[in-house]
Amino acid sequence: MTATVSVQPNVAASPARYVLRKLPLVTALFWALKIIAVTLGETASDQFAIELKIGYATCAIIFFVFFAIVALLQLRAKRFHPGLFWTVIFSTSIVGTSISDLMDRGIGHSSTVTRNGIGYGPGAIILTSILVVIFLVWWRTGQTYDVEKIATRKGETLYWIAILVSNTLGTASGDWLAHGTGLGFRNAFFVISAIMLLLLAAHYLTSINSMVLFWVAFVLTRPLSAAAGDSITKPVSEGGLGLGTLWGSVMLVGVLTALIAYQTWHIRRHPLDLLPAPTHRITGQPQQPNGQVVLAYGPHPGQIVRTPEAAPRPQRQHPG
Repeated sequence: MTATVSVQPNVAASPARYVLRKLPLVTALFWALKIIAVTLGETASDQFAIELKIGYATCAIIFFVFFAIVALLQLRAKRFHPGLFWTVIFSTSIVGTSISDLMDRGIGHSSTVTRNGIGYGPGAIILTSILVVIFLVWWRTGQTYDVEKIATRKGETLYWIAILVSNTLGTASGDWLAHGTGLGFRNAFFVISAIMLLLLAAHYLTSINSMVLFWVAFVLTRPLSAAAGDSITKPVSEGGLGLGTLWGSVMLVGVLTALIAYQTWHIRRHPLDLLPAPTHRITGQPQQPNGQVVLAYGPHPGQIVRTPEAAPRPQRQHPG
């Protein structure tokens, strides 16, 4: 990726090191895609584990391998690819659903808690504890919590681990809210929607840390999507649209594909700004970048001069 720019008198005499973004900005489109992707994860997991009777344990293994493959591809990518990114988000949802159902309901393919399961409440408590530990480890590594400014390999790895656990926790907490409290999926949807509106108001009207609000909302979009998925797949007699898990998943694939195509088109017209070369939050030492390193006069992609690899190499001097 190369470009040339005319250096203005008021800019630095030499370009600085920047990194191409690997993760999207948190916008309304981000949340729409996230909700649809994890709703698809919910309906697809139910289709395989329950409808096809493959079982939670087998699905958890298969889907975890799928997650590991696409996550590795994402980590090795040099820049943000919407299709790949949202495939990883979907994979965290489908494997998270299987793992949560395996913990809470037990081995098999029952749609309710069995004697082999620990139940929705204990499952949510365990997963919450795991997520807290992940954030503590994240903090001690010196990586930024700001998900829009992650530019290191270690930071992105922690990001994906947190997302996997968050979506698994979202499944358990959503099942507890819908079934453990007796609200049902429709009332649970309204309760979570109200909480999401409060989080949105807190973002604009209070000084609460934006990343705290982000991760709370990220967890809650999972049970929100589960309630939405139930409203699509459940029979009309139970308040749903009656599409079933198969056709509900097909519909969601179509919507998700259309939105990913739109995001891809939009980014081509309005490329994401560059991130400064990463440094340790505490020591200030340089960190391994997670994307392509470029030399630029500023954060706008149009200010890229060249990649460091494209810099001319010094001529080797030969004797005589």
